[in-house]
Amino acid sequence: MNIVPVMLCGGSGTRLWPLSRRSLPKQFVPLIGGKSLIHATIERVSGLSRRVMVVGSDEHRFFIQDALNQAQVVGPIILEPVGRNTAAAMALAALSAEPDELLLFCPADHHIPDAAAFCATVQRGVNAANSGSIVTFGIQPSFPSSAYGYIQINGFEGSVARVERFIEKPSVERAEALLMQGNHYWNAGIFLAKAKDLLAALSRHAPDILQVCNVSMHTAKLDGHFVRPDTQSFASCRSESIDYAVMEHHDQVQMVVFSGLWSDVGSWKSVSELYKEDQDGNRIDGQGYAVASRNTFIHANHRPVVAVGTQNILIIDTPDALLVAEADHSEHVKTAVGLLESKGVAQAISHRRVSRPWGSYDSVDQGDRFQVKRITVNPGARLSLQLHHHRAEHWIVVKGVARVTCGDKIFDLQENQSTFIPLGERHRLENPGTEPLEIIEVQSGSYLGEDDIVRFEDSYGRV
Repeated sequence: MNIVPVMLCGGSGTRLWPLSRRSLPKQFVPLIGGKSLIHATIERVSGLSRRVMVVGSDEHRFFIQDALNQAQVVGPIILEPVGRNTAAAMALAALSAEPDELLLFCPADHHIPDAAAFCATVQRGVNAANSGSIVTFGIQPSFPSSAYGYIQINGFEGSVARVERFIEKPSVERAEALLMQGNHYWNAGIFLAKAKDLLAALSRHAPDILQVCNVSMHTAKLDGHFVRPDTQSFASCRSESIDYAVMEHHDQVQMVVFSGLWSDVGSWKSVSELYKEDQDGNRIDGQGYAVASRNTFIHANHRPVVAVGTQNILIIDTPDALLVAEADHSEHVKTAVGLLESKGVAQAISHRRVSRPWGSYDSVDQGDRFQVKRITVNPGARLSLQLHHHRAEHWIVVKGVARVTCGDKIFDLQENQSTFIPLGERHRLENPGTEPLEIIEVQSGSYLGEDDIVRFEDSYGRV
């Protein structure tokens, strides 16, 4: 039976701020081994199928497409106009599939290093899923965690067990009691079911969600690999997780145990545990140095960061924001991000380095009436043909070859050459070479916001 993996990647990942932000959530950040979590997830399930389906945000569509390209897999990408949690996301995917297709719903931001063990575990749930059950996957608990939900089962029949109930994140004391009872597993949030069986369960327990998703998919628009549900109808859908909407009420749910290493990468404390500790319990990622310190985690990929005499501390350094937290309070990072947003702090949402479908730009410096950016254009890529009403631009090539359109002129610039783009002039930058193009852009004018742009032609459908 063919299994179609479905990547669920609509989360914002604010608990891993400042590395993960709304504009670039944790699933797209090269967090472990130089790969993004969604890239690693797609590679992991490629042992089951070379075709995947993805449900994610329209804002992140180019990150998703790039991850599929890097992993060399294909499949439709369903773009949610707004986030409405996992029940709606899974409904959209099931409505897009053939009724008898087995769908494996996977969060795109989990860390599971043993791909072979994971695929073998999924295969153990196939018979139950083919028989009409929704199969979930439980993790053998290694400690009484209050950060995870739990699954209570009622004995095994072969490799599967009937699920008695789902338990939301308990207190530490309650978690300890659950582990003492036995038959309780961490809820990994991974599900296997036939499309028609999931839709039947939604029809029974959450008919309003299914109806809204059905209407929005009925009038969906196809844009290359992107499937765009109708915005107006989908926005009226209530937001609820699949656990609350269906699983806690459904009587045909079975569980398979996954015994390999698993992490939902849900906090900086859980990220730190993925790194090897030294004799004092310190864990280092990048240019971190711990002196007379114990149980300290340092993430420092941009500059040296030194911790002296610290204990049980998390230090996360990025080019434009720094987090210092007591490890046992790592779950409160989300609250801190909310505080920054309420104060209008831009770093709560966006990075200094911003990814674009053609490459990226890094805002190096800015002041009154000027801004300096380092722009990287991927080989063969080009920006839109555009103009700005309020700023002029100076471009200096530092690496590669730049093809410049400025008014009626088209010309190439080599390294160390420069040009001037007058205010109000149509212009375009592209990379005709096989290596990344890097330029320094100096903007000057009365207004330097990203919304001062008029596009006339674009390779990425943004006109």
